[in-house]
Amino acid sequence: MRLTAPRSLTLSALVCAALLLPQGVAAAAAPEPAAHRAIYTLTLGKAKGDVASASGTMAYEVLDACDGWATRQRLDMTITNRDGQDIKMVSDYTTWEAKDGLRLRFQTKQTTETAVTSEVSGDASLPSPGGAGTVRYTLPADTSQELPAGTLFPMAHTEAIIAAAAGGKKFLALPLFDGTSPDGAQNSSVAITSWGGPQPDATKWPDLGKLPSGRVHVAFFDRKETSQQPDYEVGMRYWTNGVADDLAMDFGDFLMDGKLTEFKLQPPGC
Repeated sequence: MRLTAPRSLTLSALVCAALLLPQGVAAAAAPEPAAHRAIYTLTLGKAKGDVASASGTMAYEVLDACDGWATRQRLDMTITNRDGQDIKMVSDYTTWEAKDGLRLRFQTKQTTETAVTSEVSGDASLPSPGGAGTVRYTLPADTSQELPAGTLFPMAHTEAIIAAAAGGKKFLALPLFDGTSPDGAQNSSVAITSWGGPQPDATKWPDLGKLPSGRVHVAFFDRKETSQQPDYEVGMRYWTNGVADDLAMDFGDFLMDGKLTEFKLQPPGC
């Protein structure tokens, strides 16, 4: 699972030490993600600044599209400020990513109340694993940008994290392009705080209960900024098939907790 938020929503703070994981190793060792549908209930974990309360839902779906993965994530939140005003924000994010990790199509639309505040779409490609690539945007403008060597797309990024965790890694630094912003690739800093163990963590989902799992924290940074403050952070429990729970999504002005309240595996294969 790749949890994302458009960078126009985000602010935050973390500095992670990092160890670069070679992409070829990650891709070879990563297990295949599970096609699934998940619904998360979001509640306010911590408020700062003008935020008095917040609630919402997030739906996340992965479908096996033969030679690629089709994903959709819809984040729907209502935030109440100190004056009692409710502000509804919706982010709708869809992608198709080749299973070899070399191609990505993406579309993101964000609204606040009824106004569209951000819309991004296009496609990106890498010539080979670990190579530099190119992204071509169709929205908000018809432009192209270079992607740095080692860039990963969202599903490949998740696979790299899980492969690293299974291999005993604790810290990673991985360039990421997910198509949520017209600003090109981000840097991601990953801390793996636990993984595996003699007994799996308890869960009410039978399809997940016997799988290895662990805790992961990811911070996302703008490559064009010199600040050490991340744009967005998320902590979660990952299972080895890429399903996540116990989310802590830090938007800077507030932190949302996410609990997996609906879960269903999708039929395997295309």
